[in-house]
Amino acid sequence: MSESATPDSTSPNAEVTSPLLALRGICKEYYGTPVLKRVDLNLVRGEVHALLGENGAGKSTLMNILFGMPVIHSTGGFEGSIVLDGEPTEVGSPEIAMELGIGMVHQEFMLIPGFSIAENVKLNREPLNRGLLGRLLSRAVGTSLDTLDRTTIRIDTERALEHIELPIDPDTPVGGLPVGHLQFVEIAREIDKSAMKILVFDEPTAVLAETEAERLLKVMRGLADEGLAILFITHRLDEVMQVADRVTILRDGERVLTEPRSAITIERIAETMVGRKIEARKGVVTDEASETQDAILEFSDLHVDFPGEQLRGVDLAVRRGEILGIGGLAGQGKIGIANGIMGLFPARGDVLFEGEKLPLGDPKRARAAGLAFVSEDRRGTGLLLDEPIEMNIAIPAMEVSGQFLKTLHPRLQQFALVDRGRCVAMPNRRSANSTFERQDLINRSVDSLEEINRRFASPQRWPPIPNYSLFQNQPVASTSERNNWFSIALLN
Repeated sequence: MSESATPDSTSPNAEVTSPLLALRGICKEYYGTPVLKRVDLNLVRGEVHALLGENGAGKSTLMNILFGMPVIHSTGGFEGSIVLDGEPTEVGSPEIAMELGIGMVHQEFMLIPGFSIAENVKLNREPLNRGLLGRLLSRAVGTSLDTLDRTTIRIDTERALEHIELPIDPDTPVGGLPVGHLQFVEIAREIDKSAMKILVFDEPTAVLAETEAERLLKVMRGLADEGLAILFITHRLDEVMQVADRVTILRDGERVLTEPRSAITIERIAETMVGRKIEARKGVVTDEASETQDAILEFSDLHVDFPGEQLRGVDLAVRRGEILGIGGLAGQGKIGIANGIMGLFPARGDVLFEGEKLPLGDPKRARAAGLAFVSEDRRGTGLLLDEPIEMNIAIPAMEVSGQFLKTLHPRLQQFALVDRGRCVAMPNRRSANSTFERQDLINRSVDSLEEINRRFASPQRWPPIPNYSLFQNQPVASTSERNNWFSIALLN
C-alpha cells in the first residue's frame, strides 16, 4: 500500500461492523507484467463501495479474482486471500462464486443471443414442474422428466425487470437488442437471485444514457439499503458522489486511497487516480474551419431496421474534416445509423458519399468506398478475438486494398498469403508509444485483453487505409470522459 493510502476501516460502518468481504494482499501478473500489487479491500453489508482508477489500474482484474473467472486461473492464478463472512474462501469458478452469494454484472455481456430475456435471467436456475404425466414417465424411464415452469419464469423475470424499470416483454429474444437493453438484462438476472450477498457492478452505466444511469443508481442504492453489499466500478465521478458510501482508488495496480465519500471531493479523486495535480482549463478553443467545407456524407429519409434502435426517416449532412456527435437515449436510433449505412442491417433511403450514391445493404461496397466502422459491439462485430492486435489492425486493409498480403500476381489475390512480417512491423512503427507497446500486449490475442484494451484495439483497425471516413458507435463507453455519444468522425 502506498503512503497516500489510508486504512481500510475509514468508513463509519467498517468501524462497528465486521467486513462481509475482505481481500488481503492480492497480487496478480499477466505474462510477467504485474497488474495487482498487494491490494487490500474490505466490503461491509449495506454499503455501495466505489472502486476507481484509471484504465488499466487493475479494477476489472481484481473483480475477476473475486468472481473466480477462468482467465485468472488459466494465467497462473493469484496470490493473497479472500475472506467471506470471516472464513477464508477459495473462489475457483463463477459457479462457486454464485453459490457463495457473489454476483457480477460484467463489462462484457454474458447472455445467450438465441434465448429470450426470461430464459437468460433464469438460466441454470429454472423452476420446474412435475405434473402427473412427468411423474408417471419418470417412473417408467427411471429418470426425472420435469418440465420448465414457464409461468413462474415469466412472473419472476417481469418482477426483476420492473425493479430496474425496464418495460420490455420477457419473451423478447436477446439477440438483436441494443447494448443498453442488454446491460439491463444482465442486471435483472443478478437481481433475481435470492441468496445474493455481494453484487459487483463493473461499469454498468458505461453503455447507458444519463436518464438510464440515474435509474440504475436508484436501483443500486435501494439494493444496498436492503442489506446487499455492492462494489461499484465506474469512471463517472459524479455517480460516485451521488451513490457511494466509501471510495477505494487503485493506481498502477496498488491501492492508494480508501475514504468515506463524504470526506473527499471529485477533484481529489481525479488527482489521486492520475497521481498528479490537475489544472482547470482556462477556456475552450473552437475550430470553425469545417463550416466552410463541403458535405462529404449526406443521407436523406434514412430508415434502418435495427432491433431496438429503429431509424425512421432521418436527414443529415456531415462536412469534410468535422466530427459530428449524435446523442440520445438507448433505443432512439442513434446506433442504427452506422449499422444501416455499413450494410449490417436492412436500410433504405438515399446516401451520398463524396457526391456518389452509396448502395445500401453491401458492407463490401461501403468499405471499398472509403467508409470504416468501429462497432459498439466489440466482441460480436468489432474484433477478431482469437487473433493478435497486429492482425486485427491489418485485416481491414487486406480486405479493402490488398495490403499486407503476399501474391504472385494481382489477379491471383484470392490465393494470397498473409505477410505476417509486415503486419507485425506496421503497428510497431505506428504505435511505438501506444498503450499496447507500453504494456507489451501487441502479440497477444484480443480475447486475452481486458475490455479497456479491446476498446483501444477496435478503432486501431482502420488507420492503415488511406483517405477513409470513420463511423464510431459509443467509442468512449466507460472511459473517463464518456458522454454516451454515437459519433461520426470524418478524418479525410
